[in-house]
Amino acid sequence: VVSTQSTGVCTIFAQNENSGASAKQVRVLQGHDGYLGECQFLSDQQMLTSSGDKMCILWDINTGQQITTLKDHYGEVDCLSLLPDNNTFISGSTDATVKLWDLRDGMCRQTLVGHLSDVVDCKWLKNEYNFVTASDDGVVRLFDIRADQEIAQYCFDNPACGVAAVDASLSGRIIFAGYEDSHVHLWDTLLGGVITSLQEHTGKVSCLGVDNDGVALCTGSWDALLKIWN
Repeated sequence: VVSTQSTGVCTIFAQNENSGASAKQVRVLQGHDGYLGECQFLSDQQMLTSSGDKMCILWDINTGQQITTLKDHYGEVDCLSLLPDNNTFISGSTDATVKLWDLRDGMCRQTLVGHLSDVVDCKWLKNEYNFVTASDDGVVRLFDIRADQEIAQYCFDNPACGVAAVDASLSGRIIFAGYEDSHVHLWDTLLGGVITSLQEHTGKVSCLGVDNDGVALCTGSWDALLKIWN
């Protein structure tokens, strides 16, 4: 379990199998000079974090030391998404770009543009060539790293609010997008239109995700509720 702070400190806890027992703090990772945007485990030994200090850091959890510092963004790094090989990831920033990184040498391989405002969420599709992004500009964009560019965008005419969270179905046919106006819209990636909308939250939908089997969607909102859909 991970706890993050606006001061840039990341605290890792070990889960206790005993019901009711408190989790044990095992490591504190200090090194960022801004808020923590996102953190993801590569394994029990390594973690990747993004921050408002415009950097991503790969950590050794056992020692609490930095393995690699990744710098290339000009803005705060709000989100990241790892490929299963744990060598490649993307990061989204307030500089309106998404960058593709190789953790083996710490280098930025591609910079993909298209958004007009902060990129607040990004997720790989299962084919590992495409990814989707959410932005304050109110547009969901689909990118292809082979083409080195955006290949589709999904939005309403004159978007009234930003997109806060995004994910895709296992097949890649459906994009799930959570919006600041409390709605979740399901976009058809081939036809380009909305299939249906989920409107049971009463606050900004700040996070969402599809389960590993692809049969359920979980959404989290500023209304303090988690909802599971199938």
